[in-house]
Amino acid sequence: MDNTRDRVAEILSSLERKDGVPTSRATSPGAGGRMSDTDNKHVTRNRPRTYPYFQYLPYQTEDESQRQNNFNEIVRHLYVAIEAGNFSPEAIHWTREIRNWLGLKFDPTKDQRIKLVRLYYELALAPGLDLTTAERFSSMFMVLTKRKHYLRPGVDLTLDWRPLYRELKVFVLPSEAGMVQTTNVKRNFRTLTKLCLFAQLYFDPKDIPAMLEEILPHFSTSFAEGAFVVAGLLNLLFPTAPPPSAEERLLPQHYLPSMFHLWSLINRSRVFDTTFLDLFSRLARDSLVSEDVPFTECGIFTKEQTSLLFTAILRLLDIPVGQATSPYSGSVDLAAGLAIMLERDSKKHPIAHHIARWIIMSLSPACLNHQDSILSCLEGLIQAVETFFHPSNSGGWTKTLSQLVYYLADFFVMRWNREKSGEMEMPQERKLTDPLKHRFVLCLREVIFMGIYSKSGTAMNFALSTLQSLAYLEPQLILPGALQRIYPSMQGLVEVHRTTSSLRALQVLSRIMVRAKGFRCHVTTMLGLALPGIDANDLEKTLYTLSYIQSVCYNIPFYDLTEGRDDVSGNILASEWITSEVGRMEQDGVNVELNYDDDLDDRDEELILRSSTAGFAEFLSAFLGKVFTLLENLPDAARVRSGSPEENVINTLPATFTPLLASLSPEFYNMALNKVAEFVGNHVIHQARDAMAFICSALCKVNPAKALKRLVPILIQSIRTEIDENGAASTRNTGVDVLPRDRGLVWSISMLSMCVVHVGDAILQHKQELYDIAVYMQQKCRGIPSVHVSNYIHHLLLSLTGTYTVDYSLYEDETYASGLGSTDWGKYPEPNSLNIKWHVPCKEEIDFAVQLFQNQGGIALRQLTALTDGTSNIKRDGTGKEWSDEVSRNLVLLRLLLSGVSVLFDPDARSEQPEDPTSSNSDDADMNNVNGHILEVGEEDEDLPAALLEESEENEVKPTFKYPAGYLLKKDEPAYFELHRLRVKIGEVLHKVHQFLVEEQEDDVACFSPLYTAYKSWFIDVGIERSAHVLDRVTRLLSADIHPYKLAGLRKEYPRPLLLRRANVYHLQRLRSNSYPRAKSQLSEQLLLDLAQSSVSLYTEVRRNAQSAGEAALKAIIGARPLVIPPLIDAFESGIEENEFARVKGGIYSLLFGSLAKTISRDWRYAPRVIRAYIDASTTDKPSIQKLCSTATMQIMDFGRPLERMVILDQDVVSAVAPIEDVSTIIAKKRNRVSKKRNNIEQKKAALSEELVEMARKSHWKKASRTAAVVITLGLRFESIASGNMIDLITQGTIDGHPGLRGLYSGAFVALFSLINSRASAQHRYENYIQDKPYIPAKIQVTTQRDDPQWTESFLSRFGKPEADYYVDHDHPGWLVWDKTIPAYKSNPQIDAEYDEAEMAAFTQIGKILDQKWFSSLFDYFKQEPRDATADRFRVTNAMMLVYTFDIMHRGLTVAKLSDIKAEIAGVFGDGTDKHQHRATAEILGALLSSTIDKSIKIRTEIWEYVFPIVQKVFTDGLTPENSSYWMTFLHVVLQGKDPRRSWPIVESLATFRLDVSSNAAFKESSKIQLLQQCVSDLGWHFQLEKPIINDFLSHLDHPYKGVREAMGLTLAILYRTRYHESYKDVHTFVASQKAASSIGTRPYQPSEEFSQTIHETFERLERWRHERTPGQQTPSSYTSGGKTVLLWLDSTLSSFECTELLDFFPNVFLEQLLHMMDIKEDQELQGLAYHVFRHLPNIPHRLGEDSELIASLIRIGTQSPLWHQRLRVLINMQVIYFRRLFLLTQEQQRSLYDCVAGMLRDGQLEVRLGAASTLSGMIRCSPQALRTVMVTDLNTAFKKMLIDSPLPKKPKTNTAGSGTNTPTPEHSRLVLTRHAAVLGLGALVQAFPYASPPPTWIPEVLATLANKANNDPGMVGKSVKTILSDFRKTRQDTWQMDSKAFTQEQAADLEGILYKSYFA
Repeated sequence: MDNTRDRVAEILSSLERKDGVPTSRATSPGAGGRMSDTDNKHVTRNRPRTYPYFQYLPYQTEDESQRQNNFNEIVRHLYVAIEAGNFSPEAIHWTREIRNWLGLKFDPTKDQRIKLVRLYYELALAPGLDLTTAERFSSMFMVLTKRKHYLRPGVDLTLDWRPLYRELKVFVLPSEAGMVQTTNVKRNFRTLTKLCLFAQLYFDPKDIPAMLEEILPHFSTSFAEGAFVVAGLLNLLFPTAPPPSAEERLLPQHYLPSMFHLWSLINRSRVFDTTFLDLFSRLARDSLVSEDVPFTECGIFTKEQTSLLFTAILRLLDIPVGQATSPYSGSVDLAAGLAIMLERDSKKHPIAHHIARWIIMSLSPACLNHQDSILSCLEGLIQAVETFFHPSNSGGWTKTLSQLVYYLADFFVMRWNREKSGEMEMPQERKLTDPLKHRFVLCLREVIFMGIYSKSGTAMNFALSTLQSLAYLEPQLILPGALQRIYPSMQGLVEVHRTTSSLRALQVLSRIMVRAKGFRCHVTTMLGLALPGIDANDLEKTLYTLSYIQSVCYNIPFYDLTEGRDDVSGNILASEWITSEVGRMEQDGVNVELNYDDDLDDRDEELILRSSTAGFAEFLSAFLGKVFTLLENLPDAARVRSGSPEENVINTLPATFTPLLASLSPEFYNMALNKVAEFVGNHVIHQARDAMAFICSALCKVNPAKALKRLVPILIQSIRTEIDENGAASTRNTGVDVLPRDRGLVWSISMLSMCVVHVGDAILQHKQELYDIAVYMQQKCRGIPSVHVSNYIHHLLLSLTGTYTVDYSLYEDETYASGLGSTDWGKYPEPNSLNIKWHVPCKEEIDFAVQLFQNQGGIALRQLTALTDGTSNIKRDGTGKEWSDEVSRNLVLLRLLLSGVSVLFDPDARSEQPEDPTSSNSDDADMNNVNGHILEVGEEDEDLPAALLEESEENEVKPTFKYPAGYLLKKDEPAYFELHRLRVKIGEVLHKVHQFLVEEQEDDVACFSPLYTAYKSWFIDVGIERSAHVLDRVTRLLSADIHPYKLAGLRKEYPRPLLLRRANVYHLQRLRSNSYPRAKSQLSEQLLLDLAQSSVSLYTEVRRNAQSAGEAALKAIIGARPLVIPPLIDAFESGIEENEFARVKGGIYSLLFGSLAKTISRDWRYAPRVIRAYIDASTTDKPSIQKLCSTATMQIMDFGRPLERMVILDQDVVSAVAPIEDVSTIIAKKRNRVSKKRNNIEQKKAALSEELVEMARKSHWKKASRTAAVVITLGLRFESIASGNMIDLITQGTIDGHPGLRGLYSGAFVALFSLINSRASAQHRYENYIQDKPYIPAKIQVTTQRDDPQWTESFLSRFGKPEADYYVDHDHPGWLVWDKTIPAYKSNPQIDAEYDEAEMAAFTQIGKILDQKWFSSLFDYFKQEPRDATADRFRVTNAMMLVYTFDIMHRGLTVAKLSDIKAEIAGVFGDGTDKHQHRATAEILGALLSSTIDKSIKIRTEIWEYVFPIVQKVFTDGLTPENSSYWMTFLHVVLQGKDPRRSWPIVESLATFRLDVSSNAAFKESSKIQLLQQCVSDLGWHFQLEKPIINDFLSHLDHPYKGVREAMGLTLAILYRTRYHESYKDVHTFVASQKAASSIGTRPYQPSEEFSQTIHETFERLERWRHERTPGQQTPSSYTSGGKTVLLWLDSTLSSFECTELLDFFPNVFLEQLLHMMDIKEDQELQGLAYHVFRHLPNIPHRLGEDSELIASLIRIGTQSPLWHQRLRVLINMQVIYFRRLFLLTQEQQRSLYDCVAGMLRDGQLEVRLGAASTLSGMIRCSPQALRTVMVTDLNTAFKKMLIDSPLPKKPKTNTAGSGTNTPTPEHSRLVLTRHAAVLGLGALVQAFPYASPPPTWIPEVLATLANKANNDPGMVGKSVKTILSDFRKTRQDTWQMDSKAFTQEQAADLEGILYKSYFA
């Protein structure tokens, strides 16, 4: 009863779903909640945990109240830290604690979770917070919302989208965001887009109108970046959760038309396609579950929307069609600009994933009865591209296609499982049904059977996973076909790679096969067939075979079920049945149906199954034999962890053996044990040692008592024999290889040590022998074997002291007791009803471990002491290595001993200073208060200034939370005391060895590495063996083993052994969480200092080892960092003084590249010293140190960053987590301390900055450049700006003689100015600065008269006149929709910024330095030739810097006046002959104009009157190919993003340009047009002077010069492109009018009357010129010149987003003209351009039904054009149009295209006939099944009839007219033509199915007809037949064995000799 109640509870609460696909969060949010908010205080999850973690542990765990108390305690500390403003490290520390708490599978109540989510969302986006800290908070936010079932969107939690939008705006709408902050680093936009991914689910659908109001006005294609930004923002922020029921305007159907309209505004863009598919697929997912959203057979979409979406999917799949170019145009996506940042990472979110999510989340049973449903479109899509799945047909599309089917199947399985379990609630009529599932699997079945044989590894992996999902859904549909393909390949009848694929397929199908009736009878046979796969010559195949066997072993027991049964004996029954089944598969081929559910009686099936198990004994013995042979022939593994195949095999063996041995019956186990024992006793195979040891380990783990009893005596005996009789390991050896004489010994030790690991208490049976052999070996062994001995002791200790699971069986004990039967095959237990056997060490085991530890540790300590104080008999003689060997051996032993008993060390004990259990005096007792927390120290020393600089947290011992993890010892036990005493002793000896080595043997690197690994173990192996990364390793192995069993939507349906291992991992997680940092003791301090000393050793290896041990130790000891920093800095400084490069390197690595850097950056007792030392180090004369220094520059610069002065948080959100008790005094105290500390540090920074400024002035450039880099971050501050000295340094530095320094200083100069300007625009208030709230006096908001229908027109017309009341600089206002107001700027501002005293003082100081000499030097540098060619361009940074200097000049603060500048400019420009003069002048003039933007009219007029004449002169006469690019950029800088009226003189002078046909200066003309083009594209739709220009260009289309024509064509395209705008009155009107128009909105880019007329006139002129041109004329004519101009214009338009503007002109205006141009052989350029434009046509997206005229005219030309070239060329486009518009063509259009192409097979021209044949086969290939079948039948009949009805006349016997050939008669030619048409037609039908295996049933007949009726025709007909037949055979090489069975005997006889020509014939 309990069970059902639990189940109901689970179903009720499973409103949410856990995520399935690892790469996606694509799961459905739950439906509206049924729980009231009051529940949230107690409910922790909407879905109970599947796995009861706490219940399975072998010890008592804490109770829920203690977990909650700890949680509250953590949150209390977090609250205090946030309120006190101590974000890093304090708040980060508590954040980490929450993470650990959650990691232990503890659950906060929903209420707590909601508060935390809100808090972290607030923190992640808080203005003013340090960015790295904010990243930490963002990631915590993601952890809290990672699974969608934690909190239900809209019910439990809604978040505000505005803070995220505010942050994203800074990146993508910078002109909107206000300040340009160069000093304040922006956030990482990747983090922001990731935050959107998690938060988007919780945005409120009620905000949709507000969001559209906010975002849509930024849409504009005039400056296309705006369009991309809007699409990107909508995709990231748009709430897709279902809206509340009442609101119609929030339903997807209300705003979808507007979305489709936006999509159609940017055509030919991959980014747009991807973005909208992503958005729509999320909408589909989230709306599926809501009853309020209308739902049809197309999901929430209409038929028209669906067909558009499928058309986009076809585009995205990158399928190549004929000679088509890509449907995308690269130039469109280039315009995305900053919007690139908003794109999702395509690796993590592949497009296939969006497509699949959209399709599967739109499926419902309604799809089954409708012709145009989503399901039938999916079938059409898969059928259209199915040939692209074939292994022989791979390319760029392979990965996307295989991903697509993978995600389709995966999402379907997930939906299926979640609907079945009731976890995904939705209206009944939308739930997936069996018929729907059946059709879905059939749709994907064929392509998957092709995909599993793919040549691409990735594609094969996807295909195999898909195969598993499909078999899970419909075993009856998948398994027969799979077996039919697998049997021949396992029997070795086909290529090897098919065998590998088959093995892998078997592996993924195994769990489904063992559960499927009838199919499970094949399993035993398959195992047998797989055995030959274990082969030392093909290790890859071996791997897959082992994996397959492993997966079978996890699913079935290896028990002989025939035993004791008289109704079945042996496996005769099974083998007969299998033989008949295999015969049946061969007979029926791929379409075999094995319907065991109906055809096979249950009792018979069970008998066959029982009979099949009789073969297990044979299999086991063969398998072991194979494995032994494999091991004997294994090549030497090159080196460890190299990822070589040998290594993979060795790692896979234990993974296979453990489940195999666990599933054996007792008899079989004994058999395996005997075989292995014999093998181990009689062989020594050195390279297979590890593998064999793993196998022994598996044996011992499965049945410890039996296995140890059998193996231990053999191994111990063999060890003694080797040592005593063969003298193994008697001497040391050099090198790393084991000597041949020692190999037998090492083999036995390895086996023994793996036999005793983790085998539980069975060890105690052999306690004495194991102990004795350990002691014996330690005495006798030298050299490499001694390491193995220590390893054995380590394993023994692990086994004795650890708590671990010792249960590997597939079933519970009671199942075995009641006897296993056929029903137990493939049976998995419930995860919450397991009985786990644990090994918990008993007293005897612990005593044994302590005894071993004492004995071995004691010996090692004595020996080390003797070796270092010289009393040992092994002497250091300086030559032999014996002494080093002994030291290393003992150090290794100590390390392994420490880590072997690590679980017995108590992390809480000051284990460094043990107290005698008898004495009760404890120094530390007073520090531990009641609940085990340690009081925070370091709060009292308020008055010490040093304490205010230091990283005080380092010394504060924070409370830690300890959870029971089964610790075994009590503090008053002798064992406890003894262990900890020995640990201290070991620490002391290690210190002695260190001292001795440093003093006496400094160069003995071989001793140092084991010494420091021992140090590392001493520090970190306490409570858990951390040095071996146990937890990571076990977790990784488990997840690898679980992977094959994971199916979307199922929870932990794993075999029992895997579920047990999960409990073991959880136990380790608890141990790991208890091994927190410990307090330091004198001994640990001493050891830390030792490590610091060696971190700067002279020897690289020593340094490296010490540094890595040091890093680990710092994490283990509280307060370790401040202890080691001073000695490291001392060493670093002295190394620099004494030029000891090794120490300098050690210093840099230890201080700057490890975890100390962070501490130093916060601790300003040390930071200044480190910075000074770093600067000194950077001048050392050694390249490797120079390189290190440049790597560390960023790190050092970060030291100087300003600390957080102010963080703005929403107080309500923070106080929601406040504790009940009052903590205000603690907060006040902390806050006070934090702010004092901050002020002190800032003072230190200011002082250091001054000191460095001095240094930078005086030092060599190398040192100065490093110093300058540091000074910039140290010295610039919001409040004080910068010191006078620093301003001097930077301003003077900007004209420094050294180019590197000049670059640095000019960067700083710009940073300084932008800081001053940001400060001024923030009105000198820091909070405005961090919140990005600028105040610009000149900026105003103009109210729009959007209700006036003439408003847009009058708004635009103002841009055509120079006068302006205000300037509109932004491009977007009004383009798509009008807002209430638009941002504008005063046209005559009196003040442009308000500066306070500090800012003015800085300006005045700079102004004093800026005299004429300063400018003169600067301009000279500008004029220098750049050092490399890439820098030879207009450098915007130079202009930026000058803008600021001129700005102060206009204020009259500089020494230099405008007249001086003018004189200098005249000097720079000189005579204008040199391009460098032009570049510098362009930069200076650009800056001069830009500096006047916000100035009064008076200043502006003065500057323009000076600049404009110079510019005009250059534009008229001074441009050359060398300098024109500088002036283009100049124009760009002056015009871009600004109102044209600001630069009216230039705009007007460019717009009045008219072509001069008489001029022969082509470059002059074309460069002027290019300047005009630049001007138009910068000003966009605000450019209003276009009419005369267009008329001028159109009247000169046939300009004689190429350059001018090109410029004209592009400019015409840009002029027309920027004329378009929509300008809806407001967002509401926009949405309403789109909805009213159609489900996909209005059609954009409708050509205006005027535009249509222009196009028609232009083409009429071309036609006229064409007739005027003499055919064959070689010289250019009006027709060829004008044609090229028009083509360039068309090309530019068609490859841009507004290409659909020209659709109306395709059929009747463009097509024929283009075809004519392609026929002009005399002008290849014209031909090429025309062909290029012609191939654009089918790639332009049409809407539904818009393409009928185009298709009609293609058909007209194809059938009626007198020129065969034209007929041939339209074929190219027919095929492309047919494929690209598969989902948009009507059936009539499809039929008419088919008729046309089939008719063209009878064309008189051979080329056209061949083209028509290949087009026809392409069209058939990509047609949906239904249409394909009809067409094939019709065409087949027609072509056959043609062939049979027109036989060739018989040749007359004798030739009466004497010799000579006959001239064919017209009748004869007609016959030949007809026959050729029929042959090509039939050939096209055959070639349309190149990969169908076996071939469709009608093909053999067609081939036979061709062979009989036309093979002997003379000429091209016979040749075509032979080609068709031989191609057919060639493409089927792989599958011929199967395909040949499709032919009847007569057909085979007809084809004999044609298909099967001898290879050499």
